[in-house]
Amino acid sequence: METTQSRVVRFHEIGSADVLKIESMPISDPGEGEIRIKVQAIGLNRAEIMFREGQYLEVPEVPCRLGYEASGIVDAIGEGVSGFSIGDRVSTIPSFSQGKYGVYGEIAIVPATAVAHYPPNLSATEGTALWMQYLTAYGGLIEVGHLTADHVLLVTAASSSVGLAATQIAKHIGATVVAITRGNEKRQPLLDAGADHVIATNDADLVESVMSLTNGKGANLAFDPIGGLMLSQLAEAATPGGTIIEYGALSPEPTVYPLFAALGKGLTVRGYVLFEITTQPEKLAKAKQFIFDGLESGALSPVIDKSFEFKDIADAHRYMESNTQFGKIVVTV
Repeated sequence: METTQSRVVRFHEIGSADVLKIESMPISDPGEGEIRIKVQAIGLNRAEIMFREGQYLEVPEVPCRLGYEASGIVDAIGEGVSGFSIGDRVSTIPSFSQGKYGVYGEIAIVPATAVAHYPPNLSATEGTALWMQYLTAYGGLIEVGHLTADHVLLVTAASSSVGLAATQIAKHIGATVVAITRGNEKRQPLLDAGADHVIATNDADLVESVMSLTNGKGANLAFDPIGGLMLSQLAEAATPGGTIIEYGALSPEPTVYPLFAALGKGLTVRGYVLFEITTQPEKLAKAKQFIFDGLESGALSPVIDKSFEFKDIADAHRYMESNTQFGKIVVTV
């Protein structure tokens, strides 16, 4: 007997992880330009927590779905879609509205432009831990930051999935990576993950440490999802003519523009979001090829921190909010 219902995650009010509910909904057919995926794994992102809390770029209209990343098997294809077949192993690229296309569920329907094949040597769990982190890092470092082999890169929130992806991409092109974290407990894992140096800000002054590591020159590029007081520190640690890429707002503190450092050093402080890459076909194609090649060669390899069962989706969100993870949090379906 054909299944006509699937479990999905929705929330009916803004709030904590407690508002996430698993509900049964009818399975619909994909529309024109869409693909339906039988989901095997879901990748969690900070954007989904912010969306659920009503603090994201997109405002949720409850009851609302959520989720950007899923991997699975293509099981239906809408009109006008080419390049995919029933049974293909694919994962989703964050380039759509969470409220309209949220992928937390047993079945996901998304635009075909937001679907990609991933290397056959990767599992479904690894396949769902790709595009948000690697595309975010690639866009910020390569397209916007113009990172080169002779640059020193500062990566804040370095143990996050995007932070680790940034480290891998930077090392792939030969740059020097300074990973910034709060506590010393992540120092060795970050070094093992490829960072050349680690600064634990609970125990060391960020600016003094960067200047010491660079013989007083400062860093060429900083890649930061925190903002708040961190921006001023990064400006002080930057080299003249340096660039700071701000791609998030994790800090609850106001983010004050570092005017005097920016004037004195001629700094560029640049806001950046992933959609700058994922909504531009030429840039997206270039980025996907870079990432696919890196995954196939082994230069890029997603780091999975912990896997949860679908029924424990709220616990997975709470775990992400603990900020103790090292890499990607995945939910299996």
